[in-house]
Amino acid sequence: MPTSRKALFLLLFATLIYAALVFAADKKSKKTSAPAQMDEDKKILHALNRFTFGPRPGDVDAVRAIGLEKWFDQQLHPDKIEDGAMETRLAPFRTLRMSTREMMENFPPPQVVRMLENGRGSMPSDPAKRAIYQSRMAEYERRQQKKEDAAADVKPEAQAQNQNNDDQMSPEQRQARFKQRDEAMYADVGGANLLGLPPDQRYQTILKMSPEERLEMTRSFKGPEAMQLVDGMKPEQRETIQAIVAPQLVVGGEISQAKLLRAIYSERQLDEVMTDFWFNHFNVFIGKGQPERYMLTAYERDVIRPHVLGKFKDLLVATAKSPAMMFYLDNWQSVGPDSDLARLGGQRRQQFRRMGPFMIPRPNQNPQQAKNRPKGLNENYAREIMELHTLGVDGGYTQKDVTELAKVLTGWSIEQPQRGGDFKFNERAHEPGTKYVLGHKIKEHGEGEGMEMLDILAHHPSTARFISKKLAMRFVSDQPPQSLIDRMAETFMNKDGDIREVLRTMFHSPEFWAADSYRAKVKTPLEFVASAVRASGAEVNNAMPLVQTLNRMGMQLYGMQPPTGYSMKAEAWVNSSALVNRMNFALQLGNGRMQGVTVDPQAVLHGTTPQDADGALVALEKSILAGDVSPQTHGVIQKQLEDPKIAQRRLDDPAKPPNYGVIAGLIMGSPEFQRR
Repeated sequence: MPTSRKALFLLLFATLIYAALVFAADKKSKKTSAPAQMDEDKKILHALNRFTFGPRPGDVDAVRAIGLEKWFDQQLHPDKIEDGAMETRLAPFRTLRMSTREMMENFPPPQVVRMLENGRGSMPSDPAKRAIYQSRMAEYERRQQKKEDAAADVKPEAQAQNQNNDDQMSPEQRQARFKQRDEAMYADVGGANLLGLPPDQRYQTILKMSPEERLEMTRSFKGPEAMQLVDGMKPEQRETIQAIVAPQLVVGGEISQAKLLRAIYSERQLDEVMTDFWFNHFNVFIGKGQPERYMLTAYERDVIRPHVLGKFKDLLVATAKSPAMMFYLDNWQSVGPDSDLARLGGQRRQQFRRMGPFMIPRPNQNPQQAKNRPKGLNENYAREIMELHTLGVDGGYTQKDVTELAKVLTGWSIEQPQRGGDFKFNERAHEPGTKYVLGHKIKEHGEGEGMEMLDILAHHPSTARFISKKLAMRFVSDQPPQSLIDRMAETFMNKDGDIREVLRTMFHSPEFWAADSYRAKVKTPLEFVASAVRASGAEVNNAMPLVQTLNRMGMQLYGMQPPTGYSMKAEAWVNSSALVNRMNFALQLGNGRMQGVTVDPQAVLHGTTPQDADGALVALEKSILAGDVSPQTHGVIQKQLEDPKIAQRRLDDPAKPPNYGVIAGLIMGSPEFQRR
């Protein structure tokens, strides 16, 4: 499809999708009468669209065979579902099984490199780890030199010469330097091109390079070449080379790929949906700081995942004690105004004032330590735990409650966060005395005060309503019926916050099965990408291109900065630009042009091979969307398929079979597929 023709078509189709989605949302929001119920044929699809990341070929038949009720009960108990194939897919990602401290040691962040540079650590003896550390130290020294040159106002010509700055070189200079570099780097392998070497030999060659040569290599191999550099290597070798380039990206890249792979392939689909829901509810941001990036894996694995279908209080306590949450919302720095630590700080300030202008600073003062030193009472976490995690913004708390709860939670901290430490209670930072929160008198008893308040918050009626509404928004509609929320909240209160029982109540409620709820929710980018891959039956060999696709769609995994998390409502995701990105992805996926993903469109047809475009369109509509395609959408796709350039056939070759990939891509980009 020519660029201009393709761009025009995508824009027109995106406009159609936008209009269809907005119309559907507006129509549902105005519906006031008692909704009709779904027929039995749609119930299975509805359940698969809501409790999984989308149906795969054969899923409907599998659910029909065991019965919808039994299938849902199995999903509520994921530990009873065999998922060994999923574990095999995740086995190459070693960081998923590491503690935060282990990750920092194996894939050192800048602060670890700085400590080594300053003599506060020893170089690893393992050759692979040593190569990573040496390369990172070389990069650190290069950056430091660059800063010193900038401070000394070094002339651009000299800086280009000293720092090999590509941006300030002519194409001829750059080509000459790369040629010289290649000749020097590959002399020991007979002048062979690095990418042409067998994987193991390529790996060993890189390890034998000097730190400066490896630094030069990392600046040269970017984009597709960076992927070729590790092609065919063993998982641990691949991790080492990627860590030489950027250790932090190994950690973030593996957890992001794992999240997508689980969404696509795990048999424990409800478990994955709920893990995504609760991570978003108790959101933390990967970009908060280097420690946060390394804390995310343990946060999702050890804090969120074990509790997604259990008691809400257990999940609340786990997040409250998580280093990732305390670092994200700064509670680890919170100090009670009358605590021992605050009084000690006040005495020091008085001493410094008496010293006057001749005050001598402490020797070896680390600027980062000064930056991270506790500064007083911090209310961030106390506010968010009530507004976003439990009671809701209208849950009946006041600013006074926020301040008092912040005092209760002083001392809840982290043991050496820059080195991946765990939760610790710092008695010296805890505010003494009695506190009053939400009408409750909290007597002084250290760490137990926080536990007492978490219990109160977890069992508060406002929390039951707020959590029930959010669950109903995720599984039912953007504007869930109040009758459903009330029923779910009642179960929440009666069953001690048992999330599994709240979901069961929702599943058995008539509001969930209302005909008006069918395909009423617009998919988030994550839901759209995962559901498209599942519907296509694709095989994902490398999930990073899919991760990057989500970035372009505005939903970077673990990348939502505000504590609100990503919106579940249609209005956040429905706009023409975003829908064009979705269409582009759907066509790439259907045509088999998505890097790292292998697609066989005929597999979706269950063995049938229609020889004309109309027959293929009908068959794929039935396979991908169970035939739930409006006449308008069907007509638009059908008209486009009559264009030889779009159908990718010549006018003199009418007998050529239809392009199933193009048709599948158009269906996956349709308004109907955008909804679940």
